[in-house]
Amino acid sequence: DVYKRQVSTQSTGAASRRSMLRFAPLARAALRRPTAPQPFNNFLVRWSSDMAMQRNIGISAHIDSGKTTLTERILYYTGKVNAIHEVRGKDGVGAKMDSMELEREKGITIQSAATYCNWGDLNINIIDTPGHVDFTVEVERALRVLDGAVLVLCGVSGVQSQSITVDRQMKRYNVPRIAFINKLDRSGANPTKVTQQLRDKLGLNAVPVMLAPSLEADFEGVVDIITRELVDFKGENGETIVRSKVPDHLQDEMESMRETLIEHLADVDDELGEMFLMEEEPSVADIKAAIRRATIALQFVPVLLGTALKNQGVQTLLDAVGEYLPAPDEVENYALDQDQSEEKVLLSNDKDKPLVALAFKLEEGRYGQLTYMRIYQGEMAKGDVVYNQSNGRKVKVPRLVRMHSNDMHDIPSVGAGDIVALFGVDCASGDTFTDGKLPFTMTSMHVPTPVISLAIKPLGKGADANFSKALQRFMREDPTFRVHVDPDSNETIISGMGELHLEVYCERMKREYKCEVQVGQPQVNYLETITKRVDFSYLHKKQSGGQGQFGKVEGWIEPVELAQQGNEFDNQTVGGSIPPNFIPACQKGFEEAAESGYLIGHKVVDCRMVINDGAAHAVDSSELAFNLATKGAFRQAMETSGPQVLEPVMNLEVAAPVEFQGTVIGQVNRRKGVVNETESESEYVTIRAAVPLSNMFGYSTDLRSVTQGKGEFTMEYSHHAAVNRDVQEKLIQEYVKRRAEEKK
Repeated sequence: DVYKRQVSTQSTGAASRRSMLRFAPLARAALRRPTAPQPFNNFLVRWSSDMAMQRNIGISAHIDSGKTTLTERILYYTGKVNAIHEVRGKDGVGAKMDSMELEREKGITIQSAATYCNWGDLNINIIDTPGHVDFTVEVERALRVLDGAVLVLCGVSGVQSQSITVDRQMKRYNVPRIAFINKLDRSGANPTKVTQQLRDKLGLNAVPVMLAPSLEADFEGVVDIITRELVDFKGENGETIVRSKVPDHLQDEMESMRETLIEHLADVDDELGEMFLMEEEPSVADIKAAIRRATIALQFVPVLLGTALKNQGVQTLLDAVGEYLPAPDEVENYALDQDQSEEKVLLSNDKDKPLVALAFKLEEGRYGQLTYMRIYQGEMAKGDVVYNQSNGRKVKVPRLVRMHSNDMHDIPSVGAGDIVALFGVDCASGDTFTDGKLPFTMTSMHVPTPVISLAIKPLGKGADANFSKALQRFMREDPTFRVHVDPDSNETIISGMGELHLEVYCERMKREYKCEVQVGQPQVNYLETITKRVDFSYLHKKQSGGQGQFGKVEGWIEPVELAQQGNEFDNQTVGGSIPPNFIPACQKGFEEAAESGYLIGHKVVDCRMVINDGAAHAVDSSELAFNLATKGAFRQAMETSGPQVLEPVMNLEVAAPVEFQGTVIGQVNRRKGVVNETESESEYVTIRAAVPLSNMFGYSTDLRSVTQGKGEFTMEYSHHAAVNRDVQEKLIQEYVKRRAEEKK
């Protein structure tokens, strides 16, 4: 049967290799390395209870670096799919991990997809994430719960804008990574250049553990410089691994690279450093153990080579996942104790301890809401009662499943360190679940600020109900997708990370909810701020028979550096000039007033409001009176505080043939962009610039027209910056005109 066939799959010479793998973290279980694809076993995967043999990894990269193609090969070689299908293959099937119809049409990953597989004795949970910057939150929440990652890079383009973003996200959550340089069969592939970019642009201690005997069209096989072997991938789909002696003409280069590897490891690993100083020759096991320790300590990044499309180097990458990335019990995870003022508590991966789990992703499945969870401590079983720490609700676990893209495989229980999906659990993304014995919550993930908005309205009779359902579902699934109703125009406004982000949601409304929508012009999410300190003294007094309203506030507003993330309120009143029970109303009034600025009605940020005095009336003062007094004081002070409009500035990266370099730079300059860097590589040039988002609408069409369809670009939010004076005046005039029309 399938189980016996899989268990018996053993590589020749595995015993000798096992002796090399006896480094501490894997001593409890020998790691088998298959030399051929494992039997197709979509419905039966052995899941070991030995945590040392488990890996939770993400595959992340810039768009079009080959993440989904790589995952497809991993699933084939581990026996999870019985045939390879390409992202935009002629057979029309599409890659397994791109299960959404829109993904297969556009040839991009929109939602992160989860799967699981075995490689020898190794159990691997894999999350394939999008590469497009508009869907960056999918990468963010995947890395929040993963123990390790594979950073995929194009062998030609190297480190690109989204590679930098992904690396920053990995550093934010302290995720150890290995780098895989893909597409080495393409013209212009240069792994040496890409490795240097990893060191220069990302600041990583990245060193190759492989050598490519040949590149571009001749690329076939790799040299393992640790074991001093030539590794070839034979057969129709590269399924048979053949290890042989390294050719003589590559010996010197291999030995030189091996020395460089050992030198870099000696700098970050004490054990290998000691051997290096004693001039001892480290064994294969010593080198691999040192790479593992340094990688888990975030001080080293091993670089592997291959081309997933041509089935080269994928199995050696799987070996590296087991050898260098951490098991769940080798990563420290912390919770916040709500009974001890959110004191950090180190969680244990012991399944006998009380349950702590985090819901990190929501999805609408065929049977209702599907909730993806990472179990950090304890155990969860079908039928258990768990508690949602955010609202205190008690929930019974009706069904536990492992996800294989859009397929579900039921399981009876799951332990610490694992990733699982639940049905029928009503919660929000980021909620913590326990068994009721611990007052713990997990730390939340970083959610970027939306940069673009659209006004939309449903078309057709009876579409309102589906329109509302779709918006509510999308908001629950995606924290970067926001919806609000404009108080002046009464229009529904959706906000997101880019044009493609919002376009995908509008298309999903049409396909999944049969709800056509009319879309308005894109709107830039401007912000407002102040530039100087202004004192205020404001009295709100109203008498209309009976109890009136009385509230007086005094103080000042001033600019403060809060990274454009919010504002600050400071109560410095003494002697009870304003009764303490009215201070929260003052703070609420300031927060509400800051939602709509003085210049163009956009949110005010980086502003500090200090109240140091005031007056109250024994009868007429109330929370409402002080709320209105604070609002009036803020608006009055903002008029003379040098208010300024801030606009989102994007990091733009354009790749185009060299002959169009001048034209493309001229185009960027006309859009008021600042070119920061140009980099020429063979026949292509890469231009990096900072450009205001408001000037980038329609850029895709313009770029294609001036480069004969050969140019491509990516954009990523950088920061908000002050607009020019003429632009600010124009925005104010448009705002005043719009308000006047709405009042008619």
